[in-house]
Amino acid sequence: MSEEVNMKTEVTTEEKKKGISEEKLELLIAILLGVTAILTAWASWISSLHGGNQATNYTESNNLSSLGNSMYNEAAQNYMQDMILWNTINDYMVDREVAELNGNYKEAELIKEQLEMLIADNCTDEFEEAVYWAIDEGVTPFDKEGFVDSYYERAEETLAEADEILEQGKLDNAHGDAYGLVSVLYSVVLFLLGIVGIFKKTKNRMIVLIVSVVLLVIATIYMATIPLPTNFSFANFFVH
Repeated sequence: MSEEVNMKTEVTTEEKKKGISEEKLELLIAILLGVTAILTAWASWISSLHGGNQATNYTESNNLSSLGNSMYNEAAQNYMQDMILWNTINDYMVDREVAELNGNYKEAELIKEQLEMLIADNCTDEFEEAVYWAIDEGVTPFDKEGFVDSYYERAEETLAEADEILEQGKLDNAHGDAYGLVSVLYSVVLFLLGIVGIFKKTKNRMIVLIVSVVLLVIATIYMATIPLPTNFSFANFFVH
């Protein structure tokens, strides 16, 4: 009789221990589900922000590229116009020299005044400076170091800025894809945590739970290495 009572007591104790273990397991799963759900939402949100930045950067880069190409074409036209203008200026200088050689000093003085007016009315400051430099040196303005490049300087700066923004857009795209992968890993963790209750044996449950925790840790560590969107701040979403 005493042995039977002891056996019942041991069974009851084991059941209580088993019940406590089950409660702890369920609580742990609930906590992990909550944490994973929050992290999944965070990863999805950051991924969408990266996607928005990507679209914005691609659009801005495209606009700057169009502007830069237009500026480049405009610079080429200005270069050609200045070359034609220089030919006209050169003709005036030749006519002046001929007049001086023929002793027509009044005509030479008149041509000089016309030449100065032509330069003042049609030349930019940079081209005017280059023209007088060329007259002094006996060469063309386009021989001046860096002068031809100055036509395309602004266009090249704009195109360089477009390329830089495009690269940032590519980075945003890559970072957004990375956060998308993290979201997938978290979804797998949620799935595994959701099916833990299907298994009857505690050992099987623990195996699935351990796999879930390992995936959760890996995904979280990986997410920590991915940069946040440019100029990201919580304050931006509350201050307008």
